[in-house]
Amino acid sequence: MDKEIEDVIKNIDEKKEDKVDWTSAWGKKYPVLLTYLKVVDIDKYSKVIRQMLDSLANDYGYSELDSMLVLKDILYHEWKDKK
Repeated sequence: MDKEIEDVIKNIDEKKEDKVDWTSAWGKKYPVLLTYLKVVDIDKYSKVIRQMLDSLANDYGYSELDSMLVLKDILYHEWKDKK
């Protein structure tokens, strides 16, 4: 990982991070993030994602945050490995 990116991640203030609208920020680079809410059946995917998050928390004793981070990382690797 680029040293500059590592420094930004390490030094980010959680209070400031909570105020950032990450969807809008990333939507500038990936417009689908600004439009999918109108076309995707979010409830369908939310239920499955919630089950996976709860399973990670229950099976491995992870916190909600750790469960989300693990699931996010698994999703990224699944996507990257299929390219």
